[in-house]
Amino acid sequence: MFVLFEEDGAFKAGTILADNDASLQVENTHGKRLKIKRANVLLDFREPSPADLLTRAERAAEELDTEFLWEVCGDDEFAFGDFAAEYYGHPPAPVESAAVLLRLHSAPVWFHRKGKGRFRKAPADILQAALAGQEKKRQQALAIDKMRSELVEGRLPAEFDGMLQQILYRPDRNRIEVKALEAACVDTGLSAARLLLKCGALSSSYDYHYNRFLFEQFPDGVRFPEIEPPTMPAALPRADVAAFSIDDATTTEIDDAFSVTPRAEGGWRVGIHIAAPALGFGRGSKLDAVARQRLSTVYMPGNKITMLPDEVVDAFTLAAGRDCPAISLYLDVRSDLTITAHESRVEIVPIVANLRHHDIEPVFNEDTIHDGGPDFQWKRELTLLWDLATILEAGRGKPSAHNNQVDNNFYVDWQQQTEDGPGYITIGQRLRGSPMDKLVAEMMILANSTWGKLLDDAGVPGLYRAQGGGKVRMTTVAAPHEGLGVDCYAWSSSPLRRYVDMVNQWQIIAVLTGAEAPFAPKSAELMAILRDFEVTYAEYSEFQRRMERYWCLRWLRQAKPATIDAKVLRDNLVRLEEIPLIFKVPSLPPQLPGSRVRLLIEGSDLVDVEVSARYLTTLSEPDPDAEEEAEY
Repeated sequence: MFVLFEEDGAFKAGTILADNDASLQVENTHGKRLKIKRANVLLDFREPSPADLLTRAERAAEELDTEFLWEVCGDDEFAFGDFAAEYYGHPPAPVESAAVLLRLHSAPVWFHRKGKGRFRKAPADILQAALAGQEKKRQQALAIDKMRSELVEGRLPAEFDGMLQQILYRPDRNRIEVKALEAACVDTGLSAARLLLKCGALSSSYDYHYNRFLFEQFPDGVRFPEIEPPTMPAALPRADVAAFSIDDATTTEIDDAFSVTPRAEGGWRVGIHIAAPALGFGRGSKLDAVARQRLSTVYMPGNKITMLPDEVVDAFTLAAGRDCPAISLYLDVRSDLTITAHESRVEIVPIVANLRHHDIEPVFNEDTIHDGGPDFQWKRELTLLWDLATILEAGRGKPSAHNNQVDNNFYVDWQQQTEDGPGYITIGQRLRGSPMDKLVAEMMILANSTWGKLLDDAGVPGLYRAQGGGKVRMTTVAAPHEGLGVDCYAWSSSPLRRYVDMVNQWQIIAVLTGAEAPFAPKSAELMAILRDFEVTYAEYSEFQRRMERYWCLRWLRQAKPATIDAKVLRDNLVRLEEIPLIFKVPSLPPQLPGSRVRLLIEGSDLVDVEVSARYLTTLSEPDPDAEEEAEY
């Protein structure tokens, strides 16, 4: 005697070895002995053999028309055996019963299971919905396969138009486009980014990194909305000075300038002049909303995303040959460089020159200051400001700790094409702590600390940078900055590129003009600005570091040096001497920090922004008498 039974969702047949009423001992078609419940038995039969039954039933089931079965069965629940008898018009043979069972079981959309061997036909409306769903899935599977094939062949499917960034940077795995991309990645062995680069969806690896940042930080794009132009302030007094700025050649947002005017009674009147865009629009304006959303200018090699529209920057930047609205801090300085008084004003300042580092540094540096050097325009003013800056630095008790560090300037020529895409990178170096650096830094520290104290004395809140116990934080109340050696420090000197400086400028203008401050003490909005700025500024800074690393790899791929020298920072972490690239060299043997080593660059990856190098030789041990290098 043989039985057809169900086990683990599958139909099996076997020979009865022992019948214990409630259970059976059965040997299946593979010779394995099983104990099954009598309730799981669907059919008893004597012929054919169990293996033959299953083979013949499966073949017969393929010949049954599922749609016809659905049409001819009744609406009530039924057992498969009864339906088989009705269908065939005679008591069904075991193979016929098993064939009907297999066909009904294989069509759950058409026939709903109601128990072991029992079914009920699906209602027409539910059936139509289920069939539509099946057809949709079939069409989706065809579409996925089509897109997958195109991607594997190196062509971008038309379906990807308009949603490439969403697919690449925040993929929704329920979308068929993402499923197709994932399948193509498996077939090609490439990551999504590399496959899309191969398909021409991205013009270069630069686009991959830059577009990711835009997708995360500027989902609506970097274009500014239509806004009313700023209102230029009227009736401001005009300063009787000749102011000049000192900036890098690429700087367009010129926030600060200086003036040196001899006093009739001896000494000088030194002016620190800060661009005043806060005079052109107020809190709550459309321009304020734009600046509040961006919070800062984003800097990166070869590009930047400004906080304010170009027309606003152009209106308020301290460009040479123009009279510009500004907030000025004047210092009365005696001939011995003692500061006897200071005064702040809101005024119009004539800007007569924009000095650039590359023009001034060759004639104004440590050597020319001490050895006399050549004469040039602005030498007297720059020398005086540097002497004053030296005294201010000493007065803070915090001499510069960066005199031996190097700043790296990245210049990208987008007109040149390379094997890695548009952009030829040049990385220049300049020693930090030059006379011009110290001059500008000390004047800005003085202005920011003086105006921070001005707000504090007036009981008006501001946004301060404070440091205590080595930890730097932002706060809305004045607090010491131990690292700078000042009682308080309110960022106020870069209002064209930082929103916190703009906020502080509104507060400072209110104090100087006797108006009501836009932000009251304990303002919830001021605290929200502080929190948002800290998060956003950190993200922008991290992006700038990532892009500088990316362009360092582009430099290596351009230059193709046979070998390159590096300095060991710690363990197997090194920093290249020619460019500011830090990475690990697994083959580096134990070295003292500060040792110079020679490496062979073996490869680089512009998508993951990684470089691989092999240790060749040690060039020199660290000089024990040299100053300890700062951490990077």
